[in-house]
Amino acid sequence: MFFVVRLVACFRCYYTLPMKFMTLRAFRFLTVLLLAVAVSSQAQDWAKARLDASPRHHEYVPLKHGNRTVQAFVVYPEVKNKATVVILIHEIFGLSDWAKEMADELAAQGFIVVAPDLLSGFGPNGGGSSEFPSQDAVVKAVSGLDADVVNADLDAAADYGKHIPAGNGKIAVMGFCWGGGKSFAFAAHRKDLSAAFVFYGSGPADVTTITAPVYGFYAGNDARIGATIPATTAAMKAAGKTYEPVTYDGAGHGFMRAGEDPTNTNPANKTAREQAFVRLVALLKGEKSAPTAKIGNAQSNAKAPASSISCHDTGMGTM
Repeated sequence: MFFVVRLVACFRCYYTLPMKFMTLRAFRFLTVLLLAVAVSSQAQDWAKARLDASPRHHEYVPLKHGNRTVQAFVVYPEVKNKATVVILIHEIFGLSDWAKEMADELAAQGFIVVAPDLLSGFGPNGGGSSEFPSQDAVVKAVSGLDADVVNADLDAAADYGKHIPAGNGKIAVMGFCWGGGKSFAFAAHRKDLSAAFVFYGSGPADVTTITAPVYGFYAGNDARIGATIPATTAAMKAAGKTYEPVTYDGAGHGFMRAGEDPTNTNPANKTAREQAFVRLVALLKGEKSAPTAKIGNAQSNAKAPASSISCHDTGMGTM
């Protein structure tokens, strides 16, 4: 955001100068650059609009552990009884508007959602996800996060969640893309989770310490992650752990976001998102007969092109 403000100021400065001091090349460069930033900043306007229209209570809470403070986005459902707390781990794009909108959507189903910004303190001027100048900068920063620091941040979020007065004491974890892998890893780290939900993320090298059931949600057009499922399944089985992976045929990596993006061109992403969300909510509510696609090689009714949408899609801006 700081970058955008400075760019706009610079652009206005050029406009106020006499035209003889501005070359046509400079004018074109600034125009293209400003438009590019504007397009990037609007890439998730649909998610922000839904978030702004939500009737649910949103707040930001500083979670302190050691010498570190993590900012978390917390959403409360409008319910009468105490609710399960879900720790939501964002994609490799940081705590974006979509991640917050996803948290709100889950809260609408009756759950308290705590979504920590795992880039807290690592951004420019000590900020978090929203302070980085570009999506690429966010991706690089998230990719470089220390696994032990991530688990410590998630521990702080889970500890906070367990003591929320409106919570029922149950804690589940879920994550997407990079966050999907981290949710699996957190299940191997934390012993008091009721469940872990892994959206298109790979499993940890050692699964023997996992105590919670793990439910996987995978895309059919995502060989990078799909290729890891057989080994993970074998390891979980050998360790006597509960692991239920479901693959949604035709969907691309990142289908939970892509499936609700108005610009999505793959109908299988929308179908996969709808089916996965129903399954997720049913599992969180303890409905053992949660509807699923075919396990292992799930089949959806949607016919889709072979192309996939990655969670590294450069068309999605970081907010």
